[in-house]
Amino acid sequence: MSLSLPKIIGHRGIKGLAPENTVNSIIKAIDLKIKWIEIDVKISKDKIPILLHDDLLDRTTSGTGKPIDWLYKEILKLDAGNWFAKKYSGSQVPTLKEVLLLCSKKNIGVNIELKPNKGFEKENVESVVNLINNLNFNCPIYFSSFDIFSCIKIKKLLPNFHVGILIDKFDSITFLNKTIKECKKNNFFSCGISNVYITKKIIETLKKNQIITNVYSAKNININEANKLWSIGINSIFVDNIVGYEDQLI
Repeated sequence: MSLSLPKIIGHRGIKGLAPENTVNSIIKAIDLKIKWIEIDVKISKDKIPILLHDDLLDRTTSGTGKPIDWLYKEILKLDAGNWFAKKYSGSQVPTLKEVLLLCSKKNIGVNIELKPNKGFEKENVESVVNLINNLNFNCPIYFSSFDIFSCIKIKKLLPNFHVGILIDKFDSITFLNKTIKECKKNNFFSCGISNVYITKKIIETLKKNQIITNVYSAKNININEANKLWSIGINSIFVDNIVGYEDQLI
């Protein structure tokens, strides 16, 4: 089964306009007519898949330490919005289940990036798989991760779902060829790359090998850079803010 991705995917909901990986951020993306969002998922102590990007709770919640050390009922009491803006005070860390049901209702696609707590990669994947197998949802999804183990594991357990690998650097042609070999071996359909390392040659080589290419960035990619990336064959761009992108959302 093929998967068609849009040119724009909201990053952590739409993280430049609302607190990342919260329902507020996802609803904001939906209100702006974004058709796909990306979210980061890891697990709590009681193995509940939740939305969180960092290794620690500290930056984006009122909690501290690793989420794997907290029960979800404890994480639910944390403030996940005040750090971004006072008006978002009281926002909670949502579960993956909550988000998938919301996106199903709104017909929004979801890229689930597996952000495993270190040492709990297996448990992280298995908890997500258990949810997917037991949840009645109908939004399109695909998985991705910087962690190759997580990519291989989830593709093995959910063979009918699309999985993409994420790369934080391209330091040689040898590395590029190794990445392509890994994608073919494990049937990964896409490769996500930092905009810092994008070149036309890399994109052409990946496309020649039928690998979809996505681009992410530490800072929001503006529309001028986006147009250049699309012109060399990039499929999708993860954006934090859609100012300048309005014509692409019609």
